[in-house]
Amino acid sequence: MDILYAVFCIITVAVLLLFILFSALVLRIFIGKSIRNLSYPPVVGTVFDQLFYFNRLYDYQIEMAKRHKTSRLLAPDQSEIYTTEPRNIEHILKTNFSNYSKGRYNQDILTDLFGLGIFIVDGEKWRQQRKLASFEFSTRC
Repeated sequence: MDILYAVFCIITVAVLLLFILFSALVLRIFIGKSIRNLSYPPVVGTVFDQLFYFNRLYDYQIEMAKRHKTSRLLAPDQSEIYTTEPRNIEHILKTNFSNYSKGRYNQDILTDLFGLGIFIVDGEKWRQQRKLASFEFSTRC
């Protein structure tokens, strides 16, 4: 029984060390890109920062937005970009809208709430939804 416990502890410590090394490597790669390439948004935090500031998360995000107009937040499976820069917002929502998708992650989460409406779909389906909705906003009574 003591041997099984020792083996379990060794395996647990090894897996934990591998996870820490992998996380450090990923952070170093992403942060390194931000330092070397000034057009690359800086990394201002990770999911762990959001958990740490959970009780005042919105205040924390406002502080980060005031310090960095465009920044990235790293999560284990994705990298999110936050921007308050009007030029970037115009680029994303107007100038180059077709290059930015909602993403599978957001679609999976929001489909139950919004169905397959304009807030969820991309591409041609989005154009059809927008055209249909524009009639509602442009018709005169």
